[in-house]
Amino acid sequence: MSLARAEAVKRAYRYRFYPTSVQVDELNRTFGYVRLVYNKALEERTRAWYGEQRRVTYVETSAMLTDWKKTKGLDFLPEVSSVPLQQALRHLQVAFTNFWAKRAGYPTFKSKRKSRPSAEYTWSAFRWKDGRLILATMSEPLAIAWFRPLPDGAEPSTVIVSRDPAGRWHVSILAETVVSELPPVDAQVGVDAGLAALLTFSDGEKVSNPRHERRDRVMLARAQREPSRKEKGSKNRAKARVKVARIHARIADRRRDGLHKVTTRLVRENQTIVIEDLAVRNMIRNHGLARAISDAAWGELRRMLEYKVGWYGRDLVVIDRFFPSSQTCSACGKIDGPKPLDVREWTCRQCGVRHDRDVNAAKMIPAAGLAVAACGDGVRPDQR
Repeated sequence: MSLARAEAVKRAYRYRFYPTSVQVDELNRTFGYVRLVYNKALEERTRAWYGEQRRVTYVETSAMLTDWKKTKGLDFLPEVSSVPLQQALRHLQVAFTNFWAKRAGYPTFKSKRKSRPSAEYTWSAFRWKDGRLILATMSEPLAIAWFRPLPDGAEPSTVIVSRDPAGRWHVSILAETVVSELPPVDAQVGVDAGLAALLTFSDGEKVSNPRHERRDRVMLARAQREPSRKEKGSKNRAKARVKVARIHARIADRRRDGLHKVTTRLVRENQTIVIEDLAVRNMIRNHGLARAISDAAWGELRRMLEYKVGWYGRDLVVIDRFFPSSQTCSACGKIDGPKPLDVREWTCRQCGVRHDRDVNAAKMIPAAGLAVAACGDGVRPDQR
């Protein structure tokens, strides 16, 4: 019996915390200064890029920050820790690097209302001792709700503090921990994502679609009408927005919890997991299905599977999105032709076997996954 291999990985542990009034003022001020520094640096880099076709480096923006702290009208910047301000410049550098590499669009300015306020502290800007986290310029530790402890011996290297639109405060603690691979198993499974059933496995099991957003749709619609009835700029309008954000947060929390449970189960029970490469961005252009597809969160499902199989020593195989899993008979292998979405069951014209659309597709996916594993490439449909 082989021993499970252990590997050190960096993991982020996210918790809610409840700041004091003094900490709220300090953090809100930090968020504002981070946004200001980011936008000013972006303005300078935009001027250089479009005016002179010159690339401004992070070192140059760091020197600008030093000058801004001495400039009248910006001499309040030293009131907060300099580390979150420097980290904002680093994030901007990453954004430009992705833009120049054509991996992303041109960086945009941070909005006070639309951008999520956050500040990043590296190890030199916080103190960690005996489970107490104290940020720079603060005298008291954060009151963190430890619903799960950090692993023994974990030393935080980065801390990100944020406030969501619902008014909840979160701290994300990045620490290096040791993750042991799970013992190998012989099982493999094909997973077909859908809307009638969220997931269908190749053994015939179906995971029902909880439709979290639809459950709260009436409540959400009612809350979304409230801000328009309040005076612009009033406190009542702000309270109405928070009410809408809380409903969205509750939906997102339930969705995330359900996806974590099903992906963890898949990784624990199977050595190889085979899924389809769905073009979610293109699929949500269908206005009749966009809301349901977004609620199903297939992209987040795949993201969770990708990092969990890496942690626990499993294999994730992704087959080509054009593989006709819903058209091919799992009994005889004949491609029976396209099937409209409202066709949930069909009979093979060659062998006469009657199929459940989702179960048949899930059975075909592992077979295609074996070809991917053998050839190292996507599985294309048979052009004949």
